[in-house]
Amino acid sequence: MGRLSQLYPTAFISGSSSGIGRAFCEMLLAEGVRVWGTSRDLSRLEDLAKAHPGAFFAARLDLADSRGAVSAYRQCAAAAGGAFDLVIENAGYGIFGDFSSVEARTWRAQADEMLGSTLELSHEAFRSMRTRGRGCLVHVSSIAGEFPLPYMSVYNMAKAGLSALSESLIFEARGSSITVIDFRPGDYRTEFNQSMKKGSTTEATQRAWRALDAMFNAAPEPARAARDLRRALLRGHSGVVRSGGFFQATAAPFLARFIPLGLRRSMTARYFGA
Repeated sequence: MGRLSQLYPTAFISGSSSGIGRAFCEMLLAEGVRVWGTSRDLSRLEDLAKAHPGAFFAARLDLADSRGAVSAYRQCAAAAGGAFDLVIENAGYGIFGDFSSVEARTWRAQADEMLGSTLELSHEAFRSMRTRGRGCLVHVSSIAGEFPLPYMSVYNMAKAGLSALSESLIFEARGSSITVIDFRPGDYRTEFNQSMKKGSTTEATQRAWRALDAMFNAAPEPARAARDLRRALLRGHSGVVRSGGFFQATAAPFLARFIPLGLRRSMTARYFGA
């Protein structure tokens, strides 16, 4: 296979300071791609900028400020020559808690940031790609959009919505040189769990959290997600890419075709101690 820099000389990645986003940055930099990466805290990107001078450029971006996020994206695009060849929408966070016990404004804020702000950034990127007639837009959604995680209702909703947006844009990009990838990772061993915002706890949520935490601790390293994305980018085709351990990324989606939804719900409830 060739180097990604031949296909995508410049890339923009939101949520680059840790986890999968960080792994994507490191993979693309190793491929010779010039990368603009973002974080709410620029100090968390200093090491990447120092290790890759002239190749990695850090920018502050906070999804809580949608107008500021779009402005930051535009500034990065201008510095990259006017537009990006590859845009990866990865930023997001989790809230764990019983839906009724967490304030509605907290859920609304998460939905606005993870879906609303990401939509605005995607609109900016996709419009630029339509003008140029080429480019690749990657939405990092989640397998949780297909198999919802307990007590993470709005995270599940936002990721499912992002997958639906990807499917819509795949249709709109048909016949062009624009590709849209719905990248659906399963569990990965990252800081995601440690940074999770939690609502009030009950015996039921504590049981579910222990099961969820065990899943994360047994999950693969983020480098696997970067390898999976690299293969997808080199193929150059729009579509869904599942990534993660064998059961989550391969076996579960296959078996779900044959297992009734009611049985799937029962299996999920039993696993998470409900």
